[in-house]
Amino acid sequence: MKKLILLAICLLGFTFSSKAQSIADHALGLRLGDNNGLGTEISYQHGLSENNRLELDLGWRSHDNADAFKLTGLYQWVWNIDGGFNWYVGAGGGIGSVDIDNGDSDFFALVAGDVGIEYDFDIPLLISLDFRPEIGFVDYYDDLDFDIALGIRYQF
Repeated sequence: MKKLILLAICLLGFTFSSKAQSIADHALGLRLGDNNGLGTEISYQHGLSENNRLELDLGWRSHDNADAFKLTGLYQWVWNIDGGFNWYVGAGGGIGSVDIDNGDSDFFALVAGDVGIEYDFDIPLLISLDFRPEIGFVDYYDDLDFDIALGIRYQF
């Protein structure tokens, strides 16, 4: 009976290790979305382990009636679906500032989640599509916002 349990544990461990997806140490690119009017973000991903990474996104906007910036940080878990096709989830937060032309300005903080799919090409290119709900904590940014974005990143 002990041998059967040991064999089951070994097979289960082999299954999980064979599904492990090795992610790039670094990826830099753009995240094209419409997050509370901030639009395009510069995105950096730093691989922490085979299946975990840290993503930092810096978005800014100069609009007719407001100027804003936002920095978001997310911890992500990545799982392989098939070949270079992966899915991921993440959680994190961010800070930002908005200056409105009528003289008002506001600093804000937010909590964010993230779920998405990505394709890792044989060349150092990564394309992703993700959904990021965010909850803000100040007057200007005090509700639930949803962001859907397309990401394109160079891996190195």
